[in-house]
Amino acid sequence: MRPGSRPGHHTTREETAMHDHRRLGRELGLFDTDPLMGAGLPYWLPDGAVVRHTLEEYVRQAERAAGYRHVYSPVLSKRELYELSGHWDHYSDDMFPPMRLGAEEVVLRPSLCPHHALIYRSRSRSYRELPLRIAELGAMYRSDPSGVLGGLTRVRSIQLNDAHVFCTLDQAVEEAGAALGLIARAYADLGIRASRYRLSLPGEGGKYVADPALWRRATAMLREVLEESGQEYEEAAGEAAFYGPKIDVQITDPAGREATLSTVQIDFHQPERFDLHHIGADGARHRPVMVHRSVIGSMERAVAHLVEEHGGAFPAWLAPVQLVVLPVAEAQAEQAEAVVREAAARGLRAELSGPGQGTLGARIRAGRLVPYQAVIGDREAGAGLAAVRLRDGRRPGALPVDELLRRIGDRVRARGTALWE
Repeated sequence: MRPGSRPGHHTTREETAMHDHRRLGRELGLFDTDPLMGAGLPYWLPDGAVVRHTLEEYVRQAERAAGYRHVYSPVLSKRELYELSGHWDHYSDDMFPPMRLGAEEVVLRPSLCPHHALIYRSRSRSYRELPLRIAELGAMYRSDPSGVLGGLTRVRSIQLNDAHVFCTLDQAVEEAGAALGLIARAYADLGIRASRYRLSLPGEGGKYVADPALWRRATAMLREVLEESGQEYEEAAGEAAFYGPKIDVQITDPAGREATLSTVQIDFHQPERFDLHHIGADGARHRPVMVHRSVIGSMERAVAHLVEEHGGAFPAWLAPVQLVVLPVAEAQAEQAEAVVREAAARGLRAELSGPGQGTLGARIRAGRLVPYQAVIGDREAGAGLAAVRLRDGRRPGALPVDELLRRIGDRVRARGTALWE
């Protein structure tokens, strides 16, 4: 439920406009654009960079805990790489044109999977290494026409939370199911929800790899993943990747527009194209299966949805400023500054809002999106206390500063959306 909404309440046009991430993003100083940088190429301002960095670190930590190992790969590659992967034949309309470097042509990558396939085949692999989980927060580029670009939801430069699991056929369903579990946990921590799950299948036309047996096998496995998860889903023709079917986790914005945020795919095509193999227990060469998955999709679309879902009132662990300290008068400024310093020493993002910035009431209203406010007057300053105000309107009362910072730190480390114990 969005802030301020009620059960059974239908979002009005005015409420939709209030939650538009393009308006809020500029109002809150999260991101902006400039004609000299170009359409679809937003830049991140300091508070937006804090949100993005925190989100990236969250994903990396979740992936490490799930057994993924992180890599870096270049945003440019030779055109031949994408001819080998099939992107050039099936996806070139969405790619930037090649750039000539001497006798070679290089291309801004439209996908990370070919790079990870090369990393996998960089040395001989044994079945004992599988599943091998490779993850990267990497840039990729899409040459969308200017007419479809907007805010952070449709951009040309995309920072993708991507990963590929190289595994045996017997491991593929389990690995894809585990990826769905990672997605569900992330949505709970971020305070967002899926509007539906979609099994995306091929449609008519020549944009799909022509291998019916491949499609049938991968589709059957993804159906098994969805059914074992107990998740209701719908099937949609014409929404598959060119090389295979996929599970799309769909989200809906306040205006009712649907988009894909997270995906899980089972791919038999690229392991064959890149001649990937591992040595099995029998000493023979075997072809691995490639599971593609993205827990929160692109940083751009994820942050856009978070802004709109929460109206700029991010979960405490993700908020650009987690605590604002408000001395009632200049006499309490020194104590307030000490609270800010102690909060920072504990890894919290805290700011001082002093009397020079307006009346106490005006400063409280200005910090309405900050999860925690600590008001320090004469009584609090003399006793080492802070009067606590939560963003949702609750007032737990005056607490010792040490206890307040401990409680906030506990909630931040726990993630999720709860503000107080």
